[in-house]
Amino acid sequence: MKNILIGTMSKANANTPDYIRQLGKLGFECTEVTFGHDCKWLMSGIDTDAFAADCKKALDEYGMEMSALGVYGNPLENDEDAVLCRKSWEFLIDNCDKFGTKLICGFTGRLRDKPVPESIPQYKAVFGDLAARAKERGVRIAFENCNMGGNWGYGNWNIAFNPAAWDLMFEALDADNIGLEWEPAHHMMQLIDPMPQLKEWAKKIFHLHGKDATIQWDVIRKYGVLTDKTWGAHRTPGFGDCNWTDIISILRVNGYEGNIDIEGWHDWVYKGELEMTGQVHGLKYLKNCRGGDFVPNF
Repeated sequence: MKNILIGTMSKANANTPDYIRQLGKLGFECTEVTFGHDCKWLMSGIDTDAFAADCKKALDEYGMEMSALGVYGNPLENDEDAVLCRKSWEFLIDNCDKFGTKLICGFTGRLRDKPVPESIPQYKAVFGDLAARAKERGVRIAFENCNMGGNWGYGNWNIAFNPAAWDLMFEALDADNIGLEWEPAHHMMQLIDPMPQLKEWAKKIFHLHGKDATIQWDVIRKYGVLTDKTWGAHRTPGFGDCNWTDIISILRVNGYEGNIDIEGWHDWVYKGELEMTGQVHGLKYLKNCRGGDFVPNF
């Protein structure tokens, strides 16, 4: 079984190779490079082959791995941004092997301000084509479970935030190379217990974002969730409510061979000049939760 590597996220820009080297010096083992809403920067005349080669060289210098490439826009609408997002998915599917990965992560998108079920036909049409394109190239697609401020009735970005939506999605489009980019924080901030969902859906999880949360139940009991009081906050692993030893154990039992990349820049305490302090703590914590360094049998 491939060891579960622990890394963090990197933004795609001209400085990405140097950023990867800084991560390697700190002991991170992998990274997901995200292009934000689209790949406009990379498709605007940048030498893709050279950029990918520079990223791979930086990874190789520290024995790191490219976990995935990410594009987190809305490809289901028909405006200019959505068209660009769809082209970005196609572009990454066609070019991800140059970066040393066969996994693309992102949002499903959704029909804006429509209930989740109304987006399913468009989701099936768009990602049916993308999944077929990806399968021809041995590429997998994984959807992050972030609601981006939306709910079942309305939203602008993503329908893959709730297990009930996953049921609709995977029933509409049954493709082996489409799965989930799972993160417990997004369930916790819906007051969902992430552990039963992890056990149920582990076989469909291709990648993890390492982000936790703290739920302040005393605040909820007094004020509820429709309040100006902070009742929940995103945390870096090691500072939140989840036991990541249990998370990784469940993943291993289910044959998970992907990586965990910390999604930084969200912790409400370890931020600003404490950002990388928190991320490195999360790195060490997650390495310990997976059982430490791999030791071969003899």
